[in-house]
Parts: sequence; structure tokens; C-alpha cells
Amino acid sequence: MLDIRYASSNKDAKHFDTERLREEFHINGLFQKDEIKLVYSHYDRIIAGSACPADKELKLEAGKEIGAEFFLERRELGIINVGAPGVVVLDGEEYQLDSRDGLYVGMGIKDVVFKSENPEKPAKFYLNSAPAHKAYPTVKINIKDANPVKLGTAEEVNKRTIYQFVHPNVCQSCQLLMGMTLLEEGSVWNTMPAHTHDRRMEVYFYFDMKDDDIVFHMMGEPKETRHIIMRNEEAVISPSWSIHSGVGTSKYTFIWGMVGENQTFTDMDHIDKKDLL
Repeated sequence: MLDIRYASSNKDAKHFDTERLREEFHINGLFQKDEIKLVYSHYDRIIAGSACPADKELKLEAGKEIGAEFFLERRELGIINVGAPGVVVLDGEEYQLDSRDGLYVGMGIKDVVFKSENPEKPAKFYLNSAPAHKAYPTVKINIKDANPVKLGTAEEVNKRTIYQFVHPNVCQSCQLLMGMTLLEEGSVWNTMPAHTHDRRMEVYFYFDMKDDDIVFHMMGEPKETRHIIMRNEEAVISPSWSIHSGVGTSKYTFIWGMVGENQTFTDMDHIDKKDLL
């Protein structure tokens, strides 16, 4: 069964307290041993979650919530492994994914099975899925094959590399975009100056964090900003009306997934820092 999150109006969200913000937008409990955890958001009907096979194989099943005979009947899927080596089996064909390897899976694949090479050191498959209108080929994306974009400066403590995995520069997809941002030592800010894009929503998944580190994930309308405290291997839903930025107590890595109206990565409405409240 999926954890269902209904869309919240920007007019309502500005009145949420911390508990309600987390209830609506925060995702925790990922990578439970031998479990698949999925969260279905009514923002553009993205599904975000995890699969952590250890002592058994895990099969991605369709539930009543998506009204399909199999999970990818009308959907596409992006996978990035953030754990030990593992295998994704698609209709009997195996794809080996080492840490930081990705996989785009097109619509129409009936059987999706996750396995770990070593049960003592399980793979951690992070998942994003979106509705699809066309079947594009499955593509394995090693991080060395991803498209790197370097941004930021040491002076602004936001020096980072964006690796575009599921992106028109790398592979075809219907609407899903997915990638990984690595911050350099000494840098703690991401996506500042902030922006919004009414055409797309996002999910951020933060990881590579020490147990006592946190990230303050900034969200909300530019003049009604809020924050959500993020810890290692937690995700957050970012509506199209919200900024999405973060600052950590140390460097971290995050995976971003976008779905919506277009795939133009640079289609952003930039917000001057003096206009944030």
C-alpha cells in the first residue's frame, strides 16, 4: 500500500505548524530492511520511495491506488542506488547497479525486482516514478555517464556539482527528470539564490550525512518561507509554488526528482535574496 499525500494549497500551507508541515511534506522511514516504502503525492502524481532488499528479493507491485495491473503499465521509473552493490531485474534482464549508479525504466516493463549482492551490506535503491505517455528504452546511467554541471563558489559556501541522470542530455523520458547534487567540502548551501517553477514540482532526498548533522530545508512561497529539519536519508516534497533550498551543518548530497509540464531544466523563476521573507 502507498502512503498517500494530498496536495495542499499555498494559502493553507502558510498556516501550518511544524507538525503539520512534516505530516504533509516530510518523508522518513526509508530503506527499511527487506521492505519497499512508497509515498504517492498528488502534486503531479509523483511516487517517491525506496527498496532495500537484504535477505529476500523485493518486487515492485501495483496497488489499488494507481489502478493498474502492474506498476509501470502507465508509468516510468528512475532508480539511483545509494547503498552497496545490487541488481535490478526488469522482465528477467539483470542490471547491476553499484553505489551512485542510476537506471531509467520505461513504461511497459511488467516485472521489477530488486536484489542485493551481499545481504549483510544491502543495496539502497531510491525511487522516483511519474505517469508516462510513451515507452522509452531502459538506460543504465553510471555517475560517470551523467551530465555534470558545476555551480557555486567557495565564498558563497555553495560549491557543488549537479549530475543529471534522467535528463534530455542523457536519456529520453516522458516527464521525469532526476539527478544528484554533490556539495564540496566546506560548502553547505544548495539552490540559493532560490527559485520556483510553477511548471514543475520536485522531491529532494538528502543523504551522505552524519548521524548528528541536519539540513534546514527551506520551503514556502518566497514571502512566506518555512523550514523543515532533514536528517540522513530523508526526503521532502516541494510543491510548484514553493522554493526549495537547504543549508546543512556539514556537507551533504541530495537527489532531486522533477515532474510536471516541461523538461526544461533552466525554466526557473529566480528570486532575489532581498525579496525573501
